[in-house]
Amino acid sequence: MSSPPPASRTPRHLAVIMDGNGRWAERRQRPRTLGHRAGAKAVQVCIEFCLANGVEALTLFAFSSENWNRPQEEVGALMKLFLRMLDSEVEEMHRRGMRVAFIGDRSGFPEPIRARMAQSEALTRDNRRMVLTIAAGYGGRWDITQACRQLAEDAAAGRVDPASIDESLVQSRLGLAGLPEPDLFIRTGGDVRISNFLLWQLAYTEMWFTDLLWPDLDTASLQAAFDAYAARERRFGLTSAQVSGGAA
Repeated sequence: MSSPPPASRTPRHLAVIMDGNGRWAERRQRPRTLGHRAGAKAVQVCIEFCLANGVEALTLFAFSSENWNRPQEEVGALMKLFLRMLDSEVEEMHRRGMRVAFIGDRSGFPEPIRARMAQSEALTRDNRRMVLTIAAGYGGRWDITQACRQLAEDAAAGRVDPASIDESLVQSRLGLAGLPEPDLFIRTGGDVRISNFLLWQLAYTEMWFTDLLWPDLDTASLQAAFDAYAARERRFGLTSAQVSGGAA
């Protein structure tokens, strides 16, 4: 059995479901699209906090594979907001040493957005300060399925021995391959579930849920989540005594 990763009071990798944009707007009797624009500001708050605290990777659930079923007006507004973000923010992220990556099925996105995704990844691919991964058109089941499909194709072509397929090989074909698994998961908006997000990668992630709607996110809320994380004992299937170095 492999040893668990070293304990740290700060998560190396933070994963976030940014929930509550639409409800935030509805409570103000405004269009749901306004909530998504307000949520974009909260993304900046989260990025700034992670950079200030030395987080190595931040993964944001921006658009799920199920979100395509939302009203077309809302989907269209999200696409415009997404494109505007790619046009206006990526250069600044590059200047600050951030690498931008996207995970998910891109086939449903308009060509201009797919092109901007590829350009953003190419521009920032050598940056090392922090990896910002945006899950768009993403579902955890899709992620695992496409990894299995790749391995099946490689096995059929003789490139992979089926007997050699283990957890590490499967993980190498997932969207977050090459990154540490998330240490801390945050979901705003009051729902207590992971909604088909990073089903494989969240196996031992610490969970933190809040009723706060995403556009209301602030530094104090993020600090509360990080403080809660720092107070937890991460055992990875071991006993407390084993983690602390004592007898089993």
